[in-house]
Amino acid sequence: MKNHPSLNEDSDQKALDKPLFSLTRRQFLKLGTSALLGAGLVTGGYASLFEPNMLEITRVTLHQRRLPKAFDGIKIAHFSDLHIGFHTDVKDVQRIVGAINQEQPDLICFTGDMVDSSAEAMSEAVETLSGLKAPLGVLSIVGNHDFDNIRELITLQEKAGFKLLRNEHILLERKGRGIAVVGLDDLLLGNPNLNRALKGIPERMYTLLLMHEPDYADIAAEYPFDLQLSGHSHGGQIRLPWIGAVITPPGSKKYISGLYKIGNPGMPLYVNRGIGTTRLPLRFLCKPELTILTLRQA
Repeated sequence: MKNHPSLNEDSDQKALDKPLFSLTRRQFLKLGTSALLGAGLVTGGYASLFEPNMLEITRVTLHQRRLPKAFDGIKIAHFSDLHIGFHTDVKDVQRIVGAINQEQPDLICFTGDMVDSSAEAMSEAVETLSGLKAPLGVLSIVGNHDFDNIRELITLQEKAGFKLLRNEHILLERKGRGIAVVGLDDLLLGNPNLNRALKGIPERMYTLLLMHEPDYADIAAEYPFDLQLSGHSHGGQIRLPWIGAVITPPGSKKYISGLYKIGNPGMPLYVNRGIGTTRLPLRFLCKPELTILTLRQA
Protein backbone atom coordinates (compact mmCIF):
# COMPACT_ATOMS: atom_id res chain seq x y z
CA MET A 1 0.00 0.00 0.00
CA LYS A 2 1.34 3.41 -0.95
CA ASN A 3 1.79 5.99 1.74
CA HIS A 4 0.07 9.25 1.00
CA PRO A 5 0.67 12.43 2.95
CA SER A 6 -2.23 13.47 5.07
CA LEU A 7 -4.08 16.66 4.43
CA ASN A 8 -2.57 18.11 7.61
CA GLU A 9 0.94 17.33 6.49
CA ASP A 10 0.33 18.98 3.14
CA SER A 11 -1.08 22.10 4.83
CA ASP A 12 1.93 22.26 7.15
CA GLN A 13 4.32 22.09 4.22
CA LYS A 14 2.50 24.90 2.42
CA ALA A 15 2.66 26.98 5.58
CA LEU A 16 6.40 26.44 5.79
CA ASP A 17 6.82 27.45 2.16
CA LYS A 18 4.95 30.75 2.75
CA PRO A 19 6.78 33.78 4.20
CA LEU A 20 5.86 34.55 7.80
CA PHE A 21 4.47 37.86 6.70
CA SER A 22 4.44 39.99 3.58
CA LEU A 23 4.15 43.73 3.09
CA THR A 24 3.17 45.79 0.13
CA ARG A 25 5.37 48.77 -0.73
CA ARG A 26 2.73 51.13 0.69
CA GLN A 27 2.51 49.16 3.94
CA PHE A 28 6.30 49.12 4.23
CA LEU A 29 6.53 52.90 3.77
CA LYS A 30 3.76 53.47 6.31
CA LEU A 31 5.50 51.24 8.82
CA GLY A 32 8.86 52.97 8.26
CA THR A 33 7.31 56.41 8.64
CA SER A 34 5.59 55.36 11.85
CA ALA A 35 8.87 53.99 13.22
CA LEU A 36 10.70 57.24 12.43
CA LEU A 37 7.96 59.33 14.01
CA GLY A 38 7.98 57.12 17.08
CA ALA A 39 11.76 57.39 17.40
CA GLY A 40 11.51 61.15 16.98
CA LEU A 41 8.90 61.41 19.71
CA VAL A 42 10.94 59.25 22.07
CA THR A 43 14.15 61.18 21.32
CA GLY A 44 12.37 64.52 21.60
CA GLY A 45 10.83 63.56 24.92
CA TYR A 46 14.20 62.43 26.25
CA ALA A 47 15.92 65.62 25.01
CA SER A 48 13.29 67.92 26.53
CA LEU A 49 12.09 66.12 29.65
CA PHE A 50 14.92 63.93 30.88
CA GLU A 51 18.43 64.95 29.86
CA PRO A 52 18.10 68.64 30.87
CA ASN A 53 17.53 67.35 34.44
CA MET A 54 20.37 64.80 34.44
CA LEU A 55 23.18 66.69 36.16
CA GLU A 56 26.61 65.22 35.50
CA ILE A 57 29.47 65.89 37.91
CA THR A 58 32.84 65.96 36.15
CA ARG A 59 35.95 65.63 38.32
CA VAL A 60 39.24 67.00 37.03
CA THR A 61 42.63 67.14 38.75
CA LEU A 62 45.20 69.62 37.45
CA HIS A 63 48.86 69.73 38.47
CA GLN A 64 50.13 73.30 38.30
CA ARG A 65 53.66 74.55 38.71
CA ARG A 66 52.99 77.97 40.24
CA LEU A 67 50.32 76.84 42.70
CA PRO A 68 51.50 77.62 46.25
CA LYS A 69 51.89 74.70 48.63
CA ALA A 70 49.24 76.27 50.88
CA PHE A 71 46.68 75.81 48.07
CA ASP A 72 47.70 72.27 47.18
CA GLY A 73 44.50 70.21 46.99
CA ILE A 74 42.14 73.20 46.69
CA LYS A 75 38.73 72.13 45.39
CA ILE A 76 36.90 74.47 43.01
CA ALA A 77 33.23 74.01 42.08
CA HIS A 78 32.71 75.47 38.61
CA PHE A 79 29.25 75.94 37.14
CA SER A 80 27.84 78.17 34.43
CA ASP A 81 24.88 79.30 32.33
CA LEU A 82 21.90 78.87 34.61
CA HIS A 83 19.68 80.90 32.26
CA ILE A 84 17.09 81.45 34.97
CA GLY A 85 13.79 82.42 33.36
CA PHE A 86 14.06 80.03 30.40
CA HIS A 87 13.06 76.57 31.60
CA THR A 88 15.22 77.02 34.71
CA ASP A 89 13.33 77.82 37.91
CA VAL A 90 13.92 77.83 41.66
CA LYS A 91 13.64 74.04 41.92
CA ASP A 92 16.42 73.64 39.35
CA VAL A 93 18.55 76.14 41.29
CA GLN A 94 17.90 74.22 44.51
CA ARG A 95 19.23 71.04 42.90
CA ILE A 96 22.49 72.64 41.74
CA VAL A 97 23.04 74.44 45.06
CA GLY A 98 22.53 71.16 46.91
CA ALA A 99 24.93 69.33 44.58
CA ILE A 100 27.61 71.99 45.00
CA ASN A 101 27.39 72.16 48.79
CA GLN A 102 27.52 68.38 49.02
CA GLU A 103 30.98 68.54 47.41
CA GLN A 104 32.19 70.93 50.15
CA PRO A 105 34.33 73.04 47.78
CA ASP A 106 36.94 75.56 48.92
CA LEU A 107 35.96 78.01 46.18
CA ILE A 108 32.88 78.37 43.97
CA CYS A 109 33.12 79.99 40.52
CA PHE A 110 30.18 80.86 38.26
CA THR A 111 31.12 81.84 34.70
CA GLY A 112 28.19 83.88 33.41
CA ASP A 113 24.61 83.90 32.06
CA MET A 114 22.83 83.86 35.38
CA VAL A 115 19.59 84.73 33.58
CA ASP A 116 18.34 84.21 30.05
CA SER A 117 17.25 87.83 29.55
CA SER A 118 15.44 89.68 32.33
CA ALA A 119 17.39 90.34 35.55
CA GLU A 120 14.10 90.11 37.47
CA ALA A 121 14.01 86.39 36.78
CA MET A 122 16.78 85.95 39.35
CA SER A 123 14.74 87.52 42.16
CA GLU A 124 13.01 84.30 43.21
CA ALA A 125 16.33 82.43 43.28
CA VAL A 126 18.31 84.90 45.42
CA GLU A 127 17.47 83.21 48.71
CA THR A 128 18.33 79.76 47.33
CA LEU A 129 21.61 80.91 45.79
CA SER A 130 22.59 82.56 49.06
CA GLY A 131 22.88 79.03 50.44
CA LEU A 132 26.10 78.41 48.47
CA LYS A 133 28.98 78.00 50.91
CA ALA A 134 32.74 77.97 50.36
CA PRO A 135 35.48 79.23 52.72
CA LEU A 136 37.34 81.09 49.95
CA GLY A 137 34.20 82.67 48.55
CA VAL A 138 31.59 82.51 45.79
CA LEU A 139 32.79 84.37 42.68
CA SER A 140 31.02 85.18 39.43
CA ILE A 141 31.28 87.05 36.14
CA VAL A 142 28.68 88.24 33.62
CA GLY A 143 27.76 86.59 30.32
CA ASN A 144 26.17 87.95 27.16
CA HIS A 145 22.63 87.10 28.37
CA ASP A 146 23.09 89.18 31.54
CA PHE A 147 22.97 92.63 29.90
CA ASP A 148 19.22 93.27 29.82
CA ASN A 149 19.48 95.15 33.13
CA ILE A 150 22.99 94.48 34.30
CA ARG A 151 22.93 96.89 37.25
CA GLU A 152 19.95 95.11 38.77
CA LEU A 153 21.56 91.75 38.06
CA ILE A 154 24.76 92.76 39.87
CA THR A 155 22.70 93.94 42.84
CA LEU A 156 20.80 90.64 42.98
CA GLN A 157 24.01 88.61 42.74
CA GLU A 158 25.54 90.60 45.58
CA LYS A 159 22.41 89.95 47.68
CA ALA A 160 22.90 86.25 46.98
CA GLY A 161 26.46 86.43 48.30
CA PHE A 162 28.37 86.44 45.01
CA LYS A 163 31.47 88.57 44.49
CA LEU A 164 31.01 89.65 40.87
CA LEU A 165 34.21 90.53 39.01
CA ARG A 166 34.21 92.81 35.95
CA ASN A 167 37.71 93.62 34.72
CA GLU A 168 39.03 93.25 38.25
CA HIS A 169 40.65 90.69 40.50
CA ILE A 170 40.50 89.39 44.03
CA LEU A 171 43.35 88.02 46.12
CA LEU A 172 42.61 84.87 48.10
CA GLU A 173 44.74 83.99 51.11
CA ARG A 174 45.39 80.63 52.72
CA LYS A 175 48.00 79.84 55.38
CA GLY A 176 49.83 83.07 54.66
CA ARG A 177 50.07 82.51 50.89
CA GLY A 178 47.95 83.99 48.12
CA ILE A 179 46.53 83.41 44.66
CA ALA A 180 44.64 85.81 42.38
CA VAL A 181 41.32 85.33 40.59
CA VAL A 182 40.61 87.64 37.64
CA GLY A 183 37.11 88.16 36.25
CA LEU A 184 36.66 89.80 32.85
CA ASP A 185 33.71 91.57 31.27
CA ASP A 186 31.79 89.70 28.58
CA LEU A 187 33.46 89.49 25.18
CA LEU A 188 30.35 89.88 23.02
CA LEU A 189 28.42 92.66 24.77
CA GLY A 190 30.94 93.99 27.27
CA ASN A 191 34.45 95.41 27.11
CA PRO A 192 37.07 93.05 28.57
CA ASN A 193 40.16 94.89 29.78
CA LEU A 194 43.02 92.59 30.73
CA ASN A 195 45.49 95.27 31.73
CA ARG A 196 43.01 96.84 34.13
CA ALA A 197 42.08 93.47 35.59
CA LEU A 198 45.70 92.39 36.14
CA LYS A 199 46.88 95.67 37.62
CA GLY A 200 48.11 95.23 41.18
CA ILE A 201 48.59 91.45 41.09
CA PRO A 202 52.04 90.59 42.48
CA GLU A 203 54.47 89.32 39.87
CA ARG A 204 54.59 85.51 39.45
CA MET A 205 51.50 84.99 41.61
CA TYR A 206 49.29 82.06 40.60
CA THR A 207 46.36 83.58 38.67
CA LEU A 208 43.03 82.04 37.69
CA LEU A 209 40.94 83.65 34.94
CA LEU A 210 37.13 83.61 34.74
CA MET A 211 35.92 84.49 31.24
CA HIS A 212 32.49 83.66 29.81
CA GLU A 213 33.54 82.97 26.22
CA PRO A 214 36.10 80.14 25.95
CA ASP A 215 37.63 81.21 22.62
CA TYR A 216 39.16 84.17 24.47
CA ALA A 217 41.74 81.67 25.73
CA ASP A 218 43.85 82.31 22.63
CA ILE A 219 44.38 85.86 23.93
CA ALA A 220 44.58 84.93 27.62
CA ALA A 221 47.33 82.38 26.95
CA GLU A 222 49.66 85.25 26.09
CA TYR A 223 49.26 86.67 29.61
CA PRO A 224 50.39 85.25 32.97
CA PHE A 225 47.33 83.07 33.60
CA ASP A 226 47.64 79.58 35.00
CA LEU A 227 44.08 78.44 34.26
CA GLN A 228 40.96 79.74 32.50
CA LEU A 229 37.40 78.68 33.38
CA SER A 230 34.61 79.39 30.89
CA GLY A 231 31.05 78.45 29.94
CA HIS A 232 28.88 79.95 27.18
CA SER A 233 28.96 77.02 24.75
CA HIS A 234 26.47 74.72 26.58
CA GLY A 235 28.58 72.02 24.96
CA GLY A 236 26.40 72.67 21.92
CA GLN A 237 23.24 71.54 23.82
CA ILE A 238 22.56 69.04 21.04
CA ARG A 239 25.34 66.65 20.07
CA LEU A 240 25.24 63.86 17.53
CA PRO A 241 27.34 60.68 17.42
CA TRP A 242 30.51 61.06 15.30
CA ILE A 243 29.60 64.71 14.66
CA GLY A 244 29.65 66.39 18.06
CA ALA A 245 28.05 69.77 18.70
CA VAL A 246 25.55 70.70 16.00
CA ILE A 247 25.92 74.44 16.57
CA THR A 248 27.67 76.70 19.07
CA PRO A 249 27.42 80.48 19.59
CA PRO A 250 30.05 83.05 18.65
CA GLY A 251 32.85 82.98 21.18
CA SER A 252 32.84 79.19 21.45
CA LYS A 253 33.48 77.99 17.94
CA LYS A 254 36.92 76.60 18.75
CA TYR A 255 36.65 75.43 22.36
CA ILE A 256 33.33 73.78 23.16
CA SER A 257 33.48 71.35 26.07
CA GLY A 258 35.97 69.93 28.54
CA LEU A 259 39.69 70.43 29.04
CA TYR A 260 42.08 72.04 26.55
CA LYS A 261 45.72 73.13 26.62
CA ILE A 262 46.25 76.51 24.99
CA GLY A 263 49.54 77.83 23.60
CA ASN A 264 53.01 76.97 24.80
CA PRO A 265 53.68 75.69 27.46
CA GLY A 266 49.91 75.09 27.51
CA MET A 267 47.52 77.09 29.69
CA PRO A 268 44.66 74.78 30.78
CA LEU A 269 41.19 75.89 29.74
CA TYR A 270 38.11 74.16 31.09
CA VAL A 271 34.78 74.74 29.31
CA ASN A 272 31.74 73.84 31.39
CA ARG A 273 28.62 72.68 29.51
CA GLY A 274 26.37 74.77 31.73
CA ILE A 275 23.21 74.00 33.66
CA GLY A 276 20.35 75.60 31.73
CA THR A 277 19.35 75.89 28.10
CA THR A 278 18.59 78.76 25.74
CA ARG A 279 16.75 79.17 22.42
CA LEU A 280 15.54 75.56 22.60
CA PRO A 281 14.71 73.77 25.88
CA LEU A 282 16.62 70.70 24.69
CA ARG A 283 19.76 68.77 25.53
CA PHE A 284 20.81 65.65 23.66
CA LEU A 285 23.99 63.70 24.47
CA CYS A 286 25.04 66.83 26.35
CA LYS A 287 24.01 66.67 30.00
CA PRO A 288 24.11 69.70 32.33
CA GLU A 289 27.45 69.83 34.09
CA LEU A 290 28.96 70.68 37.45
CA THR A 291 32.75 70.61 37.32
CA ILE A 292 34.80 69.85 40.43
CA LEU A 293 38.43 70.83 39.85
CA THR A 294 41.15 69.84 42.29
CA LEU A 295 44.39 71.79 41.94
CA ARG A 296 47.63 70.14 42.95
CA GLN A 297 51.10 71.63 43.14
CA ALA A 298 53.23 70.18 40.35
